[in-house]
Amino acid sequence: MTVTAPLPPAVRSRPQRLLASFALLTAMIAAMLVGPAVVAPSHTSSASAAVYSSCTISRCADARTARSGWASRNFPTTRGWVSWSGGLSNYAGGQHMNYEGQLPTNATYYEYDVYPRRQGAARDAYRIVVNKATGATWFTPNHYADFYRL
Repeated sequence: MTVTAPLPPAVRSRPQRLLASFALLTAMIAAMLVGPAVVAPSHTSSASAAVYSSCTISRCADARTARSGWASRNFPTTRGWVSWSGGLSNYAGGQHMNYEGQLPTNATYYEYDVYPRRQGAARDAYRIVVNKATGATWFTPNHYADFYRL
C-alpha cells in the first residue's frame, strides 16, 4: 500500500480544493449539530435551554421595543430583511421550529432579530420568538440557549 502526503493547497487541483472545502464545511455543520448536546444543564426537564417566566435582564427593554416594531409590521412569516427606522433594516428569520421543545409545544413560532443594522450585515445572537396565535413572546439573548418570557 502506498501512502502519499496531502498536496499543499497551492498544488491541489480545483476538484481537490472543492472536495477539501466540502469536507471542512461538513465537519463544521456536524460540530454545530452536535454542539447543543453539550450545553450546560437545563432548568427544564427535557430541553437544553433554560426557560424563565419573566424577563428582568438588561436587554429585555430592547427586546420589548423590537417586539413593538415587529408587531407594527404584522410579524412577517417569511425570512428576509425588513426596512426599519433610521435607514436600517432588521431580519425576520422565519419559522422557529422549537425542535428541542423548550417552548410550549403544539404552537407555531416565528423568530425576529432584536437589533436593526444595515441590510446584509452579520446577525447577532439576540432574537425574539413569537407565537402569532397567542402573542406570547420570548427573548433569547444567546441564540436559543435561554428564553425569557416578555
